[in-house]
Amino acid sequence: MKFYSLLLSLIFAITLMFSTSTQAQERGNDSPRVSPNASVSQTIGTTVVTVTYGRPGVRDREIFGELVPYDEVWRTGANESTAITFSDNVMIEGEELNAGTYSLYTLPGVDEWSVIFNNNLSWGTQYDPTMDELRVSVQPEMGEFMEQMMVYFENVEEDSGHMVIHWDQIRVPVQIEVEN
Repeated sequence: MKFYSLLLSLIFAITLMFSTSTQAQERGNDSPRVSPNASVSQTIGTTVVTVTYGRPGVRDREIFGELVPYDEVWRTGANESTAITFSDNVMIEGEELNAGTYSLYTLPGVDEWSVIFNNNLSWGTQYDPTMDELRVSVQPEMGEFMEQMMVYFENVEEDSGHMVIHWDQIRVPVQIEVEN
């Protein structure tokens, strides 16, 4: 049974890799972007989590509270909406989220951020709150300066890990738990 589950996850990951590549190709054109596209994938247990996003730079700008206003929905990246895919059902900050692909939006605040998983994949900020699948609250942290926004994973274990959204000096860790 465990082998079968692992085999299905591997097949899904390979399929996802090709579909993510296709999706990324459709996002661009022949010109380089100021905020280049990026993709990161992490397996937690047997669940594959993939994030595809645009990487804006600080470029001597005041980011949070200015370029990205507090208490307003942000597309969490540049260009198209950030897409996050889960191969299996997960728990995000203790709340259930079904397998699938979502737009990842955030609502930055000084002391608390809302992380939003939305069913509408779109260009930029065509955010529709009626399409929210899940909203969770997380605490931002101070971190090292990061010129270009980056999404990465840390503290990955058999059944959990943190997806981190990091830009300027702000880190936003989001706990993901899986069932093995």
